[in-house]
Amino acid sequence: MSRQVLITDLTMDTGVQELLVKAEQENIETAFQRAKEQEPHCKFGLTGVCCRRCLQGPCKVTFNGNKGIKRGVCGATADQIVARNLLSLIVEGTTPHVEHAREILHTLLETAEGKAPYEIKGKEKLISIGKKLGLTVDGVELDKLAHEVALIALQDFQQQSGVSHWLRLRAQDKSIETWEKLNILPSNAHLEIANAINKTAMGCESDPVSLLLGIMKMGLVEGYDGLHLSTDLQDILFGTPRLVKTQYRMGVIKEDYVNIAVHGHIPMVSEKVLEWSRKLNNEAKALGAKGINIVGICCSANELLMRQGVSVATNYASQELAIITGALEAMVVDAQCIMPGLAQVADCYHTELISTLPNIKIEGASHIDWTPEEADKMGEEIVRRALAHYPERDQSKVQIPEGTVEAYAGFSVEQIVELLAALNGSDPLLPLIEAIAKGDILGVVAIVGCTNPKVKQDWANTEVAKELMRNNVLIVATGCSAHSLGKNGLLSPAGLEYCGEKLASVLTAIGQANGLPALPPALHMGSCVDNSRIDDLLVALANRLGVGVRELPVAGSSPENHSPKALSIGTFFIAQGVDVHIGVNAPITGSPLVEQALTANKGEFPVTTDELFGGKLIYEADPLQAAQTMIARIIQKRKALGLVCPETTESAAE
Repeated sequence: MSRQVLITDLTMDTGVQELLVKAEQENIETAFQRAKEQEPHCKFGLTGVCCRRCLQGPCKVTFNGNKGIKRGVCGATADQIVARNLLSLIVEGTTPHVEHAREILHTLLETAEGKAPYEIKGKEKLISIGKKLGLTVDGVELDKLAHEVALIALQDFQQQSGVSHWLRLRAQDKSIETWEKLNILPSNAHLEIANAINKTAMGCESDPVSLLLGIMKMGLVEGYDGLHLSTDLQDILFGTPRLVKTQYRMGVIKEDYVNIAVHGHIPMVSEKVLEWSRKLNNEAKALGAKGINIVGICCSANELLMRQGVSVATNYASQELAIITGALEAMVVDAQCIMPGLAQVADCYHTELISTLPNIKIEGASHIDWTPEEADKMGEEIVRRALAHYPERDQSKVQIPEGTVEAYAGFSVEQIVELLAALNGSDPLLPLIEAIAKGDILGVVAIVGCTNPKVKQDWANTEVAKELMRNNVLIVATGCSAHSLGKNGLLSPAGLEYCGEKLASVLTAIGQANGLPALPPALHMGSCVDNSRIDDLLVALANRLGVGVRELPVAGSSPENHSPKALSIGTFFIAQGVDVHIGVNAPITGSPLVEQALTANKGEFPVTTDELFGGKLIYEADPLQAAQTMIARIIQKRKALGLVCPETTESAAE
């Protein structure tokens, strides 16, 4: 196979393809190369039957059910080992989001106390949440109200009994009833994480069904004290996103500017870098540049995109390639999805890799501490370092792929409701409900999560979306999956060419009622923590219809998942009764019990999430088949609601 064919098999992003050629010419290693070097993968690890929980092993037991070793040294079976390993993986996914929420909580608290150089920009969100928490809001100063809200949120990390405040605030009553019956309502995020770790420890929990319920409980911790709490407090501090227009692909890096990439997830860092880039913009001009250009990668990109319209260079799998353009003066990272390989690549250029969180250091990177109190000091120092590196740029190494793609973002629930209000001001959700009821919108699917160097970058994310759109399914998107859609034109009204006629008509009507040619076929709702916005939309629709979330004709999909966070987010939605598709399988196939409990239909196995919660896990690597499987489940739920079920079509590519 030729080099060019191989590269086109790695990614569908032509800019990344160009930079992979450059990396090969310069003998620079990337994640795409390392992924191939890891093949073939260990079957015991892939199926979840490798246990490293003590020093009696490591133990590996049979994953074919017939031959081989049936138990580990302690007697643990495949069912027990897989269930423990999966719970550990879900904890690993949940914890970064819980810490994300705690960090924004701490920042809001210090801002309200006048100790941190941020301001409360989301007055309406603050008042709304204050009212829902039962606080007095009329005549109360914003700082005082923010302080009271933050102290209530803090209890979700401290209380030893009761139910999470943010779960009570955001969850649908029908869902709470289900969780209460199963005794999986969480109280304190840190306590629940500690309990889950204890359950998986050597010599502790060995009941696989109980471990599976622990997994679902951890999904609720993820959802409420991770996702929802993060989004709500970030909206209070930085404002609720509104409709913005931006650009995608590596071409957003500008040769005649000082370029700084922000990468990670924590907006308290990236917002300050952006703020100081604007304050020091004239200093870049004094160096001969046209200014300072901030570009985003991963969810730091999403946070700045949603609120500030900052352009997006790329997503997870190709983060190293942004440095290989030779035109980045600095890459600023905070937490989550940061490849250690970035430091090795940065060493080949003038780019300074800068880590920022006190408890997250990157080998080979310089470090500037972010704390709420010292946020301005951090922001200024980072930008000044980037300015100092601009004269060091080696023009012979600069190669920026040409071209960008226009995209729209900022589709918070509040923004969606406002757009719908142009059609019905007294009942904004009614036009959407009517479109679903008539079959003009067959259902709603969230394309969320990652890209993964194990599979062709952006391809499955994009193909799943296109096949669903063609069948009149409305797409909402978050995370790196949203970036895949943005890079390929699906976050723009121009993407309507991929939609079925009925969906295109609905999106055109809403768009034109708001002075736009149409809405894009995929609505970008934000970062990974902003999957909470998708949940809020589902709860609002379910409440308006008087049904449970589990009854809605909706699904979630992470076609290129790599992070444990994708699995913990998926677990949260399964607990709501939403089917969740993944394109890279979780390590569960070594246990028939665990696999069937998560993936079987109601009645096909003694205990299933489909029966208990109304949603299940769907694994399918082929994007067209995955889309058709979700469509079939959406139609099943439409029939249960008594809705019309229009005919759908399978892709001609099949």
